[in-house]
Amino acid sequence: MSSHANTSTFSFGNRLINRMGYGAMQLAGPGVFGPPRDREAAVAVLRAAVEAGVNHIDTSDFYGPHVTNQIIREALHPYHDDLVIVTKVGAVRGEDASWQPAQSKDDLTRAVHDNLRNLGLERLEVVNLRLMGDIHTPKEGSLAEPFSALAALREEGLIRHLGLSNATAAQVTEAQTIAPVVCVQNHYNLVHREDDALIDALAAQGIAYVPFFPLGGFSPIQSNVLSGIAADIGGSPSQVALAWLLARSSNMLLIPGTSNPLHLSENLAAATLELSADVRERLNAIAIA
Repeated sequence: MSSHANTSTFSFGNRLINRMGYGAMQLAGPGVFGPPRDREAAVAVLRAAVEAGVNHIDTSDFYGPHVTNQIIREALHPYHDDLVIVTKVGAVRGEDASWQPAQSKDDLTRAVHDNLRNLGLERLEVVNLRLMGDIHTPKEGSLAEPFSALAALREEGLIRHLGLSNATAAQVTEAQTIAPVVCVQNHYNLVHREDDALIDALAAQGIAYVPFFPLGGFSPIQSNVLSGIAADIGGSPSQVALAWLLARSSNMLLIPGTSNPLHLSENLAAATLELSADVRERLNAIAIA
């Protein structure tokens, strides 16, 4: 496979992956609940992503629930040897589409087996413990019990690597006393920069940082500034925001999601967008605009 996504790579666990990946959350129905409006289109965009060189897909069995993983299996199974599927556990969906914590040993064991069954795998490559915190903001507190439960499943051979989602720096450190951590997935983008120190600390350890909501939360002023910079350099605002993330640190792995093949192509093309030092300085200033 050869395409935009091959511009740069990262050693993820024991696998070499392209830093521009794909997030599968949007393949479920509205609100990440229920089936998609067009299942064939969802299958097609997954296949297009892999054909374009994407070999890192982020998912969870609580997307749908179950729907997204089942679509991934339909589209891509049997999987290419180089494809890394990363999932997350720690929540379930209520009948009203609510997101509810599910972090007991039984909850996590059930979630791992649900992921294995719906993805058609005997072992999950990477499982992130999704800490609920304040939904999209980490909250301090011990993760010893749930992370130890996942570490035990790793010892059983059901999981190859473990990671964290929505975690603080202290929680990462605590997790590392229990089992190795290969990635941290938190809210971070051009204007949400609270994890700057954590990203640098993880980079020094060779641990991947995977930002969620890489394109969200911009104020109107910030969006206008970003659009002006994008126009100056011949890219779209979303491409420039993604390119800035790739330039931010070599351990940054991106998982922008879409159910639209045109948006997929646009996202992947961001990996080829070169940002000069002057442009990066202008982009850095957006956070305080």
